[in-house]
Amino acid sequence: MSNWSIQTLLSELHDDIQERLGRARKAFGHPGTKGNASEAVWLEMLQTYLPMRYQAASAHVVDSMGAFSDQIDVVVFDRQYSPFIFSFQGQTVIPAESVYAVFEAKQSINADQVAYARSKVASVRSLQRTSLPIPHAGGTYPAKPLQHIIGGLLTLESDWSPGLGDALTKALADGNEADRLDLGCVAAHGIFARDLEGADALTPMRKPATAFLFELIARLQEKATVPMIDIRAYARWLDVDLPS
Repeated sequence: MSNWSIQTLLSELHDDIQERLGRARKAFGHPGTKGNASEAVWLEMLQTYLPMRYQAASAHVVDSMGAFSDQIDVVVFDRQYSPFIFSFQGQTVIPAESVYAVFEAKQSINADQVAYARSKVASVRSLQRTSLPIPHAGGTYPAKPLQHIIGGLLTLESDWSPGLGDALTKALADGNEADRLDLGCVAAHGIFARDLEGADALTPMRKPATAFLFELIARLQEKATVPMIDIRAYARWLDVDLPS
């Protein structure tokens, strides 16, 4: 295997994603159909390459108080420790405690799409999450503090010139901590990522989709596991009458 090349493997991953996003943009005339096709490309990449403990799906998120998020294009959630994931009428519903990251998937990034993604991310972060103490052989660990849910935006192109520049920095700086975007990819140009100090870094590069995947995995590794869900907080809804 002396003629194998890790550079080729990593490059091919990005090239495949960018080519498929480009085909979706050219092949479908209806904006909604284009959007669905782009969403499917990003979801398939994450479903293929994320470690098996994670899962990615288009979904709504629900909390134990009965509140629901908006529909989210890409939800990255825990599957190893999640006690339930609902599938109802073709829709996936995930408990808020199980969510690691949420992304909107669009054809092109611009100020309106950044604001739209912010509102979607905020609809998930505003949900209540439970966290129980964790029993173990020697006793009980304290309840895990609730972790920050990663939020972001995934696109093929940028409506700005340059594709990653001051206009994007300004759009990302708007809003507040509840709706901030932490990580995203513009497949034709590069990635953006917010560091622990709250500064946004825009990184033009040749293979952004692969770089985004690796950065997301690194951030997921830092988070370890989701909090231990209080399943009884959800079970109480079994005794509540259905709306007539």
